[in-house]
Amino acid sequence: MGLARRDHDLHTYGDSLAWPEDVRYELIDGVAYLLASAPTLDHQDVAGEIYRQLANALEDRPCRVYVTPVDVRLPKADEADERIDTVVQPDVLVVCDDRKLDRRGVRGAPDLVVEVLSPATASHDQVLKRRVYERAGVREFWLVHPSDRVLTIYRLKDGEFGKPDLHDLSAETPVEVLPGVTLVWDGLLRRLSAPDY
Repeated sequence: MGLARRDHDLHTYGDSLAWPEDVRYELIDGVAYLLASAPTLDHQDVAGEIYRQLANALEDRPCRVYVTPVDVRLPKADEADERIDTVVQPDVLVVCDDRKLDRRGVRGAPDLVVEVLSPATASHDQVLKRRVYERAGVREFWLVHPSDRVLTIYRLKDGEFGKPDLHDLSAETPVEVLPGVTLVWDGLLRRLSAPDY
């Protein structure tokens, strides 16, 4: 089941700035998708742990790590912010070019995007957002499946993600676009709910 659409109109980032702040949307090619309200504790634990490990690993490096909600504006060309029709809020992201950062968030493709899957957002993240991240030039895209204990990694090569790498969510996983950075899963896995199978 996908996320609910706000309406059948096409919108821009400029439109969204006038919407109520207590409701969050992502824009994909002008379509506004309502973001789920409260994620599960497992979702928050996974996103928080990934953020913590990345922030610690990148402390003395120029890259910056953020956790949702942060608007990531993905222009298709050089259009003004108000005309951008694709704005997403990844669960965790890393940006290594500080020229992409401003008071509104991020403008341009992050180097790393991590989405933590939940039943409400799985198809949205795996299909729609994967295409958006590929088109925008995200160098590495991770999909973390907490209930299945699986990590899917897409890496950009020649402008395309290509075939993903699948890993068990165990031991540790290096982040290819951040040399020397590795995420360790064992402590997190001990805290997560038992798998559904």
